[in-house]
Amino acid sequence: MNKQFTFPDGIPLHQDSDGTIRVKGSRVTLDTLVGIFKRGDTLDGIAEGFPSLTLAQIDAVIGWYLNHQAEADEYLEERYIEAERLRREIESRPEYIAFRKKLQRRREQLLKT
Repeated sequence: MNKQFTFPDGIPLHQDSDGTIRVKGSRVTLDTLVGIFKRGDTLDGIAEGFPSLTLAQIDAVIGWYLNHQAEADEYLEERYIEAERLRREIESRPEYIAFRKKLQRRREQLLKT
């Protein structure tokens, strides 16, 4: 993720040094808000789930997303691809595989009782 975003005044977004876009003053990511919005939640519904954000902040972020959808979706797709790559890497580690097998055995034992 090499693309650097600049946000106009009034848009409460900033990009961390690692490239993650977050709502200013919070740890809430653009990915999270857009994902919930795409799921069909209303702005009021989103605000209920994120009491640290104001409705005005959420409205501004979603408005920015809708007005910059092509470049935002490209950013979100890159983030998704990177997350999937990282998940596959972690799941291929021997210690992860051993832990999963241990959990599966315990689950099977619990289901037998």
